[in-house]
Amino acid sequence: MSPKPASFILLVTKGILRDRVVRRQVLSWIVAAVLGVVAVGMFLLDEWLAAHPLLFLLYWGGCLWLTATSGLLALYDLLALRAEAAREHRRIAAEIFGKEEEARRKKEPPADQP
Repeated sequence: MSPKPASFILLVTKGILRDRVVRRQVLSWIVAAVLGVVAVGMFLLDEWLAAHPLLFLLYWGGCLWLTATSGLLALYDLLALRAEAAREHRRIAAEIFGKEEEARRKKEPPADQP
């Protein structure tokens, strides 16, 4: 039994979103594609797109979709980076304060002894 196409797309999406390096590479490729599409649309296809209103809407709608995708991916990257920094901050604080607490316990005598 072959996997469904939707499950493959979900797996690829999870892989992109969970790996910071891959996520940023995909983001840079999307931004480069947006720049290319805008340049081609403004300089090479401007008269042709002006003559065909439906194709104009489809072309610039696709450009808008790519732009929105890059914005949402950048926002996700920002939030993921903040969450990662907060986790690392909590880990370091627990490591530092955990060692101080451990040293304090070694110095203090047990409460049941005078």
